[in-house]
Amino acid sequence: MKLLTGLIFCSLILGASSDLSFVREATLGAWDMWRAYRDMREANWIGADKYFHARGNYDAAKRGPGGVWAAEVLSDARENVQSFLGRGDDDTLEDQKANRWGRSGNDPNHFRPAGLPDKY
Repeated sequence: MKLLTGLIFCSLILGASSDLSFVREATLGAWDMWRAYRDMREANWIGADKYFHARGNYDAAKRGPGGVWAAEVLSDARENVQSFLGRGDDDTLEDQKANRWGRSGNDPNHFRPAGLPDKY
């Protein structure tokens, strides 16, 4: 009986720690997405939005499954809001392509426009 109780207790502890890990990854992934958005606004560089989409998703996805989840939820929410507000469907599709590119672990510099300062 003590062995069974010990195994159940250990399972609960390990399960809780993995849940906490997911939450931590998601929180840090959301921060990565915010940082990419903030940098995009600061750079104010024509043609750089796809790069920042890819970079935010790439950085978040490097955090682990929680980061991938956060990147997907935030990217989809942003695109849905912009579609609702009447932004073009073609632009939304291109943004989602950049989002998936970054989340898949591909180099965000694929979308980097010429002349964008090295700071970004």
